[in-house]
Formats: sequence, structure tokens, C-alpha cells
Amino acid sequence: MVKILNYLWRFWLLLLAFVLTITLGIPVYILSFNKKHYKYAYRFIRIWCYGMFYGMGLRYELTRLSDQKMDKNQQYVFISNHTSIMDIMLSCILLPHHPICFVGKKELVKIPIFGTIYKRICVMVDRNSARSRADVYRRCAEKMEEGNSIAIFPEGGVPDDTSIILDEFKDGAFTLSSKHNSPIAVYTFIGLKEIFPFDSGKGYPGKVKVYFNGILQPSDSPKELKKSAFETIKKTLVERG
Repeated sequence: MVKILNYLWRFWLLLLAFVLTITLGIPVYILSFNKKHYKYAYRFIRIWCYGMFYGMGLRYELTRLSDQKMDKNQQYVFISNHTSIMDIMLSCILLPHHPICFVGKKELVKIPIFGTIYKRICVMVDRNSARSRADVYRRCAEKMEEGNSIAIFPEGGVPDDTSIILDEFKDGAFTLSSKHNSPIAVYTFIGLKEIFPFDSGKGYPGKVKVYFNGILQPSDSPKELKKSAFETIKKTLVERG
């Protein structure tokens, strides 16, 4: 019975996504063709994200673990742990003043309905192509020069082993920060792994805990940045999860 309810809940996700994409996806699609208009497209994207997130019975509670403030005129590299498709919606909701472009897997474009908006707001990478991976830095730099920030889930995906608290980080976010002198804003999401997992037979409406861990300044050593970010998020997951 529980699984049947979960499948019905996921069917509601598809229906909700279809309606929101039809009503909001068209202006996003049109506006995103002009690079100067992405900040306007982002407003519609955030409404879409609000509708998806709250429409599925989810909510969040933000706790600031750092007194650092983000500059509205500064471009950042935003990172967090990655456990759910809802991480994308939550990131947009949290960042009203910093239009973000995601670095994400090309394969996600194939997801029905969701892929329509995803490909308009994402720097897509084919992880099986060395050329595609190398070109990400150039394309992200272009996005930042246009006034956008970049959001990256440094784990590079969600591990099949659900017992893994935090998977090993890839270098991308930290290399990008070092190359383009961009601060890294660190967030930790707790609860989405259980509330809205990728397994369509599981999940339930509920509250997600969000922690703002602070801002890491760019460094000449991406490896040190990566280590610091990993330890920060891992500590939050262990102590607050």
C-alpha cells in the first residue's frame, strides 16, 4: 500500500511538472536565447522550482552556521552535497539574487519534462568525453562573464550505495574557483536522501534542513579548497544529520 501511494505521489510530480513547464517553460525558453535576459528567465525558473518543491509537500528550514554575507554583485561557485533531484529546485529557491547555471550530466536532459528547463539553465557535460569535461571551464567562464553564478554538486552524481554519507569530490568546482578567482559558497542539505530519493518507490512529504556553511575564498591550491569543502560538509552531515 505504501509503495502504491509513493507511485501515485511520483505521478503527481510528473503532472505538476507538465503543468508548470507548459505555463512557465515557454517564457524561460524564449528569454534564455538572449544572454542578457537570463536574469528575467531566472525569475520564471524560480517560480517553477517553488511550484515543484512546495507542490510535492516539501519545505525547508535554513540555518546559518556562518555570519558571512554574500555580495549581490559578486559571482559565486555554489556547492552542496547531492542526494535528490530536488537539490536543483532547492538551490534555485535559496538563491534569489544570484542567477545560477548548473553544471550537470548531459543524461539528465532525457528526463521527461524536467529536461526541458534543465537544458536551458545548465552547462551540460558528457562525463565520458574528455573534451566535454575540459570545455566546461570555458563555458562556465562565459556564464560568469554574463553575470551568472555557477552551481556544482562536486560529488558528480548520487552514489548507488545509499550508506555513503558523502562521496568523493571531483575537482571541477575548485579548479573553476581558482582559475576565475570566484568565491565558493558552501551549503549542506540534510533529509532529501530520505524524503525524495531517486528510488520512485520511496519518499514522503517533509521538511529539509539546509545549512549555510560559509564562503571559501579562491586559492592557488584547488586541492586544499576541495579538502576544506569536503570536511566542512561531511562534518555538518555527521553532526546535524
